[in-house]
Amino acid sequence: MESFVKQYSGEVLALTKRLCAIPAPVHREEQRAAFVTEWLKEHGFDPHTDAVGNVVFSTGEQPKTLLMAHLDTVFPIETPLDWVENGEKSICPGIGDDTVHVAMLLYAALYAKKRNIPLLFAANVGEEGGGNLKGCRQLMRDYGETLRAVVSFDSYLDKINTVAVGSERYRITCDTEGGHSYRDFGKPNAIAILGNVIAALDAQRVWPEATYNFGLISGGTSVNAIAAHAEMSYEFRSSNADSLDGMRAQMQEILQKFPDKAETVGIRPCGRVDKEKQERLAVLCESCFDGLPVPERQPGSTDCNLPLSMGIPAVRVGLVYGGGAHTTSEYILPASIPDGLRVALRVGEKFA
Repeated sequence: MESFVKQYSGEVLALTKRLCAIPAPVHREEQRAAFVTEWLKEHGFDPHTDAVGNVVFSTGEQPKTLLMAHLDTVFPIETPLDWVENGEKSICPGIGDDTVHVAMLLYAALYAKKRNIPLLFAANVGEEGGGNLKGCRQLMRDYGETLRAVVSFDSYLDKINTVAVGSERYRITCDTEGGHSYRDFGKPNAIAILGNVIAALDAQRVWPEATYNFGLISGGTSVNAIAAHAEMSYEFRSSNADSLDGMRAQMQEILQKFPDKAETVGIRPCGRVDKEKQERLAVLCESCFDGLPVPERQPGSTDCNLPLSMGIPAVRVGLVYGGGAHTTSEYILPASIPDGLRVALRVGEKFA
């Protein structure tokens, strides 16, 4: 392993730089996926692109474990992707979330190929926000019944996600006839109705381990017109599946009292996995940090939500030190790449 880490750590950084230069907004990851596909072919793999754009490949025979890293970033297509070296930092939008992890994934696959370790790999799409985990959903449809574990490479070396925070996001709208603010005074006002909905939701029972939020609100056309349309975004989150069910039921009960409609924007389920199986995978992943500080366990909303909701143990593991995720000044510390690569290779070896 040490000779592999010494030989390829520099190449991981070089590959990260090449990948960072390829824009990959959610739903527009095809350029980066094409680059990854060609890289894999050049290194002796036989990848394929599935129905939603995931690049899927494997090593060994009949793999039961999926290792993955997501291709997409949060940045629009027009975002400048300038690479800046600043002392010990390499800076570029999307560099840590999740581009360097895609590079790590590819070299972990190369190592597994040399060792004939049976693993399934995916450079997947749609992890961020509006992607609604579409890439992982497809992977679970295609391989979920055969998998015994999933490890997602994402985040930082000092963090490990072992608990899934589920979320449900809705667009709530209200439509009325509207009218003139003076002549038609007394007619239903969509904004006023939506305000009453917000007040009712804000007074609801908050289930254990749950949160809720009103994110965006808009409506109306003029100060002297009764609003005929108003809408808002609303979400609730929890790591407890029963609490998600309870918050949903309350929302539906409240909305029945108003002429509002709720349109689902995104659903991320939380875990329903056997706790003992999940703990075994978490401990196994932590053991891969030999010689490094044990990462802090945290709940998170990630690609792991899907397998966990299906009863498949899943853990998100970070492989570099860095910061500034989801900002244009996002950075990694290249000096941490050898440590992260060791962790990635050890994760693979655990399933040999």
